[in-house]
Amino acid sequence: MRTGEPLPAVGEVLAALATGLWHWDTATELVTVDAEAARLLGLPAEQTTLTEAKARARLHPVDWNEIIAVVGLAVAEGTLAEVRIRIMDEQGRVIRVVRSRSKPSFDPEKKSFQLIGTLQEVTEPTPGTPAGRSAVTGDWRRSREAFLLDAGRALAEARSTEEVLRVAAGLSMPGFTPDGLAVFGVKGDRLTIIGHHGHQPGDDGPFSHMSLDTDYPAAEVARTGRAVYLSTPEQYKSRYPAAWPLAASFNRHSWAFLPLTVAGRTMGAWMAAFAYPVTFNPDERSVLTTVARMLAQALSRAGAAETERALTDGLQRSMLPTLGPQIPGMSVAARYVPTGGGLQVGGDWYDMIPLPNGRIALVIGDVQGHDVRAAGLMGQLRIALRAYASEGHRPDAVLSRASRFLHGLSDGAIRPGAAEEDALADLRFATCLYVEADPATGTLDIARAGHPDPAIRMADGTVLARPTAGGLPLGIDPDADYPTTRIILEPGETMLICTDGLIETGGHDLESGWQRIRAILEDHKGDLEELADALVQGVHGPSSHHTTGPLADRREDDIAVLLLSRPEGCDETVPVPPKVRRTMLSVAQAEPERVAVARQHLRELLHDWPSPDQVDSAVLLVSEMLTNVLVHTDADALLLAEVRGESGGRRMRVTVTDTSDALPHKRRPGELASSGRGLMLIELLADTWGVDPQGEGKSIWFELYESDGSGT
Repeated sequence: MRTGEPLPAVGEVLAALATGLWHWDTATELVTVDAEAARLLGLPAEQTTLTEAKARARLHPVDWNEIIAVVGLAVAEGTLAEVRIRIMDEQGRVIRVVRSRSKPSFDPEKKSFQLIGTLQEVTEPTPGTPAGRSAVTGDWRRSREAFLLDAGRALAEARSTEEVLRVAAGLSMPGFTPDGLAVFGVKGDRLTIIGHHGHQPGDDGPFSHMSLDTDYPAAEVARTGRAVYLSTPEQYKSRYPAAWPLAASFNRHSWAFLPLTVAGRTMGAWMAAFAYPVTFNPDERSVLTTVARMLAQALSRAGAAETERALTDGLQRSMLPTLGPQIPGMSVAARYVPTGGGLQVGGDWYDMIPLPNGRIALVIGDVQGHDVRAAGLMGQLRIALRAYASEGHRPDAVLSRASRFLHGLSDGAIRPGAAEEDALADLRFATCLYVEADPATGTLDIARAGHPDPAIRMADGTVLARPTAGGLPLGIDPDADYPTTRIILEPGETMLICTDGLIETGGHDLESGWQRIRAILEDHKGDLEELADALVQGVHGPSSHHTTGPLADRREDDIAVLLLSRPEGCDETVPVPPKVRRTMLSVAQAEPERVAVARQHLRELLHDWPSPDQVDSAVLLVSEMLTNVLVHTDADALLLAEVRGESGGRRMRVTVTDTSDALPHKRRPGELASSGRGLMLIELLADTWGVDPQGEGKSIWFELYESDGSGT
């Protein structure tokens, strides 16, 4: 070529240099080669497009695995991927060795590789030797280190023996990959097979329950703790003539038997068998030894985890009851989910107890802590509660006795002479909610010991938290009192009681967690069992997809859930008007702070009322009526709020009842008077109102009729 002449095309230059060009897209699984690259692959010398499977069939299987490893390393380091590849013909013979150089790129959206590279024939040592299989990118040692890091991560994430074996079967060692694996264990004086890969079902029969004294390489490794390397069939036959007939039928050329050692104890042996000769040079032995050590550690961890899971399952089956027979006129569903880490059973529990009076008791609780002691105390406390309930005690008496019982257990657990901080650490308490349900009437008598309040899902889907009177958690004060709150579960309503794990999991506090649970309850359309599943699934955090191990969730605490439903039409003796929504709340003389709870309760009941002015008016009147009872009488107040009818024509009725016979009177207060305007406000804001004397006490009520928010 003379100076000044145009440069030849790239294809012409590459053809002149006997260099082929190829393109590989892992998203489409297609490989495009030009004429020279096709010739080097043993195909007709013309441009063509091959499927990934057809291209792979032209390459030595070991080299294909090496390409995958080298490409990943090149992408991570931002370098060229360069590797030597043996080209095979249809009979599996090596026809030439080529060097491939490519620049790979990774598409994170498609999660695929794009490679454009060249192929060039090179003169190599005899195929099958270590030199013939060495990668050029970095060097063989760098490729080995990358492989060991990958293998260590994958084995560390395996949680069961099955996963460990699956990871081991998928390992692509740098330059030499076995096509048959077997993991042997030791049980007494016998050799057992834990798992294998690359063999047909039934092939392990002759090797199962083999005596450790047998002249077999794996048995010798398990006895002595020393590795055995057999590079050729002749070596195998000469060293182990008795075992050779068992191995000859597999048509392998090289074998490595390595000890699986943990804490100085040989727990078994690992066999890696190769379909081609391997010399087992020091580098290759180093890789195999390191993999065997990691495999032994992974199997030991998996065995311990499986033993722990078996213990956990036994504890759960023994401590958490199955729900008893169906309750006539009611439905019950329950779920228990252990914490995501550590011991898979903790201090949460639930129970359903048939009572002597024909009623049913539902109990849910949470013992402080997530350790073995918490699980033990939970079991003891559950049995004690069942015993007290079966004796026929009322809910307040059951919790008082249980608190005294747990306090005695905690006192007895303090070690003599322990330091003050250690003694305090030994003390445990438990929260608990006890519900005595009457299936015939839907009456629920509730006693609460420091536990979250129950929630009611009404027939129309509205969800309200039900504030209930309560006392200290169990075990703190042996003489604590636990007042009882009575509510009515109307037909079509569902009660939810749960531990705080359902509310606070995922970084939520009680308020934000409750809003999340409330949304699930309001939106659910299925049956009770499906609702229980939806509640548990709704609090799990997003899974972690950046690892190849098991998916993780955000369960920081145990979760226990109990649902009690009263289907519509279950009690025909008590007619319930259609589309009725009601709530009831008591306000004691000593609890003026519950007036604020009543206001919030009424706002939740009217969450879909179209007129904000009417809601504000109702809240103002309720506050006035309750305060009037607390200020002008010595009695407690009972609030009953109802919403009836279809949307667009509903009626709100609020009634406040007390036991005082003193009737309210409308007065005309002076300009500076601080009271006397209650009835004036009711008359001004309510559509209708009244005062009804009763046998003991009175009720004052008002009604508001639904408007569209514009005053009509």
